[in-house]
Amino acid sequence: MQALIKISDKQFLVKQGDKLFVPKQQAAIGDTMEIKTMAEIDGINTNLNPAGSIQAKVLDHVKDDKVIVFKKKRRKRYQSRNGHRQQMTQIEVISL
Repeated sequence: MQALIKISDKQFLVKQGDKLFVPKQQAAIGDTMEIKTMAEIDGINTNLNPAGSIQAKVLDHVKDDKVIVFKKKRRKRYQSRNGHRQQMTQIEVISL
């Protein structure tokens, strides 16, 4: 069985035991979050707008990979280089 969930305007297709990185959540490490499902997929059957929810445990707060932002204007001697690392939360789906 799989479930489609929405966290911080991002959608994830998850099943029990999955570990995934989501945008930073306001929860302490070890806490359990309850997330409403958008759809439940069970083999052939798909149930849109179910009333259920899933349980997810917060494992860690980490930073994502670095993204380099490089700007340049040719023939003007202008170059700008910045890096950015987005704050992420690692969660594990406990139950569907």
